[in-house]
Amino acid sequence: GARPCIPKDFGRGSLVCVCNATYCDTLDPLVLPAPGSYAKYESTKAGKRLERSEGKFQSSLRAPGLLLTLNISTLYQHVKGFGGSFSDAAAMNILKLSRPAQDNLLRSYFSESGIEYNLVRVPMACSDFSVRPYSYDDVPNDYELKHFRLVDEDVKMKV
Repeated sequence: GARPCIPKDFGRGSLVCVCNATYCDTLDPLVLPAPGSYAKYESTKAGKRLERSEGKFQSSLRAPGLLLTLNISTLYQHVKGFGGSFSDAAAMNILKLSRPAQDNLLRSYFSESGIEYNLVRVPMACSDFSVRPYSYDDVPNDYELKHFRLVDEDVKMKV
């Protein structure tokens, strides 16, 4: 089963789950709901951490409130996956962790006992989460990119 969140309070109503070299909370493996049903995952300041609940879609609703209509016969897009961004700042903080803590953290994102990310966005060159501005080729009119170079941040934190 899942390993529960060990909450750490940073004040002002901000709780995080502890993830370190020896412990990181986990989730139960993803189980798809039965046809006509849905699964909902909820996190709250009160302490819920990706708590799963299930429900059944109703064919008609006579109660007042929000009405969400799903037409499963028409698909507008294909979802390739879910993920997040790994910026220079994220990489710098991950690299400051011990190797076992890094492994636990990355498992919490990418493994079946975590949130199962399968996509990652990595900024090209610097972003607003970099410690300094940089690009790959600052030579004007270098259209053939003869001066293109990766910088240390890319080699050590992104590649």
